[in-house]
Amino acid sequence: HVQLVESGGGSVQAGGSLRLSCAVSGNVDGSGYWCTGWFRQAPGQERELVSGILTDGSAYLSDAVKGRFTISHDNSKNTVYLQLNSLKPEDTAMYYCAADVRSSCRNIVVGTPSYWGQGTQVTVS
Repeated sequence: HVQLVESGGGSVQAGGSLRLSCAVSGNVDGSGYWCTGWFRQAPGQERELVSGILTDGSAYLSDAVKGRFTISHDNSKNTVYLQLNSLKPEDTAMYYCAADVRSSCRNIVVGTPSYWGQGTQVTVS
């Protein structure tokens, strides 16, 4: 049974910061390794990939958040973090954590991960 539990959303003023966390539990392929990423969806818009940790451990950040957001992970806790700095009103969205097993990491990059968190709301005014 795979679970992604998110926390850390909230309401902030423009220029503020938040940190999102996502704890992944479960072991599907025996390795216990998870590729993870963060998506967001604003009302009336499609879900978009914001950030992800690729198979080689490098980080992907969309152009919209590059220089403002940072993704990191703690393998010992199977937890991925998204630090959101210099927030703008256009960052307002539901943020979703996503995960997939090592052999399917590409699913995150193409927007079809196997596992999703419940979402956490970020509102910037």
